[in-house]
Amino acid sequence: MEELFKNREGTEDRPLAARLAPGSLDDFFGQEHLLGPGKFLRNVIEKGHMKSALFYGPSGVGKTALAGIIASKINAQVCNLNAATAGVADLKKVLELSKSGFNARKTLLILDEMHHFNRTQQDVLLPAVEKGEVTLIGLTTENPFFYINKALLSRFLIFEFKAHTESSLSDILAAALKRGFPGLEVKISEEAGKFLLLIANGDARRLLNILEMGVIASEKKGSAEISVELLKEIVQNRGVNYDRSSDSHYDHASALIKSMRGSDPDAAVYWLARMLEGGEDPLFIARRILICASEDVGNANPMALVLAQSAFEASRNIGMPEARIILSQAAVYVAVSPKSNASYAAVNKAMQEVQNGPVRNVPLHLKDATGDGKFFGDGKDYKYPHDFPNHYVKQEYMPDPAVFYEPSEQGFEAEIKKRMERIRKENRN
Repeated sequence: MEELFKNREGTEDRPLAARLAPGSLDDFFGQEHLLGPGKFLRNVIEKGHMKSALFYGPSGVGKTALAGIIASKINAQVCNLNAATAGVADLKKVLELSKSGFNARKTLLILDEMHHFNRTQQDVLLPAVEKGEVTLIGLTTENPFFYINKALLSRFLIFEFKAHTESSLSDILAAALKRGFPGLEVKISEEAGKFLLLIANGDARRLLNILEMGVIASEKKGSAEISVELLKEIVQNRGVNYDRSSDSHYDHASALIKSMRGSDPDAAVYWLARMLEGGEDPLFIARRILICASEDVGNANPMALVLAQSAFEASRNIGMPEARIILSQAAVYVAVSPKSNASYAAVNKAMQEVQNGPVRNVPLHLKDATGDGKFFGDGKDYKYPHDFPNHYVKQEYMPDPAVFYEPSEQGFEAEIKKRMERIRKENRN
């Protein structure tokens, strides 16, 4: 299986992104929080003492490129595997060769898309990583705390890569124009450059791929000129960094809810649009709006829950694309409504009381008096509130009374608070 470890030398017909892959830390752009002067990760790489690690972050931010730099620094026999295609048999072959001291060099296993490995496949790696028989660098676009088992995580150094900033993308673009097209004069207008940075969306690989397509399309007699119009023609659709099966799904849902909770209708509609554009199920979004209407608006505006429920039913009946209008109305209404989480807090307190507090039996006068219950006195002496002034009468509803619901002074709940204060005062007298 030595072919697993062979270096595959590329040719100049490789994609631009591959040709410009940094060969050293000095050529690496971005991730200053990890690789800036004096940073831990930079120091261990420069000293050639890299241990097993996990790199996670969005696509096109340099995870694979940095793994390649590490491979050259630690003078290791390198094996590259992709977890989407590799199986347990492939892993065992690599680990066996590593254990046998193949080529008398340490082994660096670079495992791309590691989140695709199931628990059994991850368990195969554990003994070799723990004993130091192999240095493993796992690469993933997903949050490892959701996809990698705890035993393996505890053996890793974990580093989060961030999307490229406009500054680092500008540096990459400048390097590409300078070194990426030997013998060809490439010009890009200032407007086109800004547009390219925008549509790259923090992804250097995307930036370089679009640039390369632009050069190929516009090349004439030793020169190429990139315009905004050409870039728009290439891109057609900007695309959305959203995957219903990934962490992005939950991150966007969280942003939507927190924007509604924070009374920012503009942000709420933006995240709503991102989710819809990414192909999210409209009913998933409608459920999130329903939850927020109750949890965060509550009785400060009871109509929020009614409207959110109506939006859910309407979206189910109508479907896309018209459902976007209904969902937008509901999200905006919830966002601009006065907020109270008093009901949400009340049930949480009550649940804690049920789990940890004294056990309370149902008072006799509150028991069901139908059937045989009346024989045992169930319901006896119950006072029907509607028979009394203001439809209220003082009586025991819970032994050893405790307060769970504390209404706020927001919206309609301010009126509720006044009434509850009056009732509770009467109960104390």
